[in-house]
Amino acid sequence: MWIMILGLILFLGIHLVPVFPNLRESLAQRLGDRGYRGVFSIISAIGLVLIVVGYSIRPERAQLFTPFSGARSAAPWLVSVAFVLFAAANMPAHIRRAMHHPMLIGLMLWSGVHLLANGDVAGTILFGSFFAYSVVDLFSVIARGAVKNFVPQAKFDAIAIVSGLVLAYLTMRFHPAVFGTGPVI
Repeated sequence: MWIMILGLILFLGIHLVPVFPNLRESLAQRLGDRGYRGVFSIISAIGLVLIVVGYSIRPERAQLFTPFSGARSAAPWLVSVAFVLFAAANMPAHIRRAMHHPMLIGLMLWSGVHLLANGDVAGTILFGSFFAYSVVDLFSVIARGAVKNFVPQAKFDAIAIVSGLVLAYLTMRFHPAVFGTGPVI
C-alpha cells in the first residue's frame, strides 16, 4: 500500500503546485515553461503508475465501513456524468462554460461515489485522496478566478457527451479485467 501512497503524494502533490501561484511561477521561471510542463508530466506519470501498481498489489481488502448501497446504485450514473465532464474539460463546450471547472467537479463525483461504494482501507485512501484534492483545488481555482474565456460551440458538447458516455461504458465493461474487480466493488 505504501507504493500507492507514494504515487498519490507524487501525483496529487504536483497537481497541487498551481494552488500556490508563487511556487508555480518560481518553478516555471527556473525551469522555463516547457521544462516545468515536462517535469510536471513526468512526475504525474510516475505517480499514476505507482498508484495503479500499488492499488493492484494492495493487501487483503480490510473494510473500514460498510459501503453505502445508494452509492453503489448511483455509481454507474455518476461515473457516466463524471466522464462527460472530463471530456468537456478541455473543449470549448457549453458544458464547460456552465460548469467552469468540469474536470474537478467530475473528479469529485467519480471519487466521491467510489469512496462511498467501497469502504475498504486502500479504496478509502485512494478515493478519499482524490476527493480531498478535487475540493481543495476547486476552492483554489475559484479563489484565483482561474476561468478561461472562449466561445462555446454545440458540436463540442455533442463530442463531450458521446465520448464521455462511450468511455464510461468501456470503463465499466472492462473494469473487472483492468482493475481486478467489478465496477463499484
